[in-house]
Amino acid sequence: MDLTTLDDYCIETTQAEPDLLIELVAKTYSDMGYPDKLSGKTIGRTLKLLTKIAQPKRALEIGMFTGYSALSIAEGMPCDGELICCETNPRAIEFAQSFFDRSEHGNKIKPIFGPALDTIKSLEGEFDLVFIDADKRNYLNYYEAVMPLVRSGGLIIIDNSLWQGRVLDPKENSDVAVNQVNRLIANDKRVENVHLNVRDGLNIVVKH
Repeated sequence: MDLTTLDDYCIETTQAEPDLLIELVAKTYSDMGYPDKLSGKTIGRTLKLLTKIAQPKRALEIGMFTGYSALSIAEGMPCDGELICCETNPRAIEFAQSFFDRSEHGNKIKPIFGPALDTIKSLEGEFDLVFIDADKRNYLNYYEAVMPLVRSGGLIIIDNSLWQGRVLDPKENSDVAVNQVNRLIANDKRVENVHLNVRDGLNIVVKH
C-alpha cells in the first residue's frame, strides 16, 4: 500500500475544518515563511477532538506560529477556557491575532511573546492540557518544565514526535532531543502515553 495515498485518504475522510482555518492555511502559505510548520488538518482535528473530550479550563501551547493549532484547541475548549500561547516571532503573533479576532473562540487565546522556557517560569497555577510544538532541540526541556504545572490527569501532547523519521537514526541536535523525550516518556513513571504514527508523529501523554 502507498502510505501517501493512505494519508490522503485519512485527510479526505476526516471532517473539514472551519472555513476560517482553511483561509488561515492559504494565507500562511501566501504570506509567511516556513508554512510547513502548520499542524495541518489531521493534527488540528485531533487536537480539537481531544480537547473537546478533556474539556480543559486552562491550556498552554508552546510554539503558536500562525495560530492554526491554537484555534483548533480553543474550538474544543469550554466557553470560559483560557489558552496561553508561547511564540517568539512577533510577525506570527500579529498574523495569528488577526484570525483570533475573527473567531468566536479567539477570546480564549492569550499569546505571549518571548522564549517559552522564560514564559513557563513566569506562569502560576495548574494546566489541564499542554501542546508542545516549538523548536525541537528544547523538546526535553519543555517537557520537564511543564511537568510540575500539569495537574494529575492532565494531558501533554507532543507534535512532530517522529521528526520526519530522523528519530530512527538521530544525528543532529534536534533529532537527538526528540528521540530523548520519546524514550524518556516511554519509561516515565509519572505518566502513561501512546505514541501515534499520525502525520509526523503525535505523542499523547497523561500525567498520573
